Amino acid sequence: MLQVYLVRHGETEWNAARRIQGQSDSPLTAKGLYQARQVAERVRNEGITHVITSDLGRTRHTAQIIADACGCEVINEPRLRELHMGVLEERVLDGLTGQEEIWRKQMVDGTPEGRIPEGETMTELAARMRAALDNCLQLPPGSKPLLVSHGIALGCLISTILGLPAYAERRLRLRNCSLSRVDHQQSAWLANGWIVETAGDVSHLDLPALDELQR
Repeated sequence: MLQVYLVRHGETEWNAARRIQGQSDSPLTAKGLYQARQVAERVRNEGITHVITSDLGRTRHTAQIIADACGCEVINEPRLRELHMGVLEERVLDGLTGQEEIWRKQMVDGTPEGRIPEGETMTELAARMRAALDNCLQLPPGSKPLLVSHGIALGCLISTILGLPAYAERRLRLRNCSLSRVDHQQSAWLANGWIVETAGDVSHLDLPALDELQR
């Protein structure tokens, strides 16, 4: 059985300001750095062998803190990037026009093949996230990788493992520096392949953590 840990990056300045990030970037806040240290301490003794991260700054910074605790090097994997939010990137959430809010909601309300202009569909996101996860199957026997990615991206990945379409209504909350785990296994009582062991665990955080909409 292959166990793969999934971590969302720490809180960023734009998370706190309710600004849409997508594949744009902003630095971790002091709280985000603290969260990264806490999740690093949580997994320090789990035998992590590889820390693989989205190549955006907020994930790379979170991943480096985890890798230092686990004695690993950081491996960049662009397929773990957040959903590309197109023309809405860098916009303040509360300042969107009515039409822009319709575009944004299509990414979470179950609209098939919804797309923000110049952005990605959830189906496109799911394909590259699943490819990045499946690539872990090529690691040496005995590996225990940890992937650092983003809220929408990880939520989409976990939902599709559960058999939902990529564009399904979004009902999984993954807060900053939450910890999830998926396993690849053969079982008499579960479907063969990837299964979800845990999702969105924040028991290692001693301060309230945000989701991407601060709810």
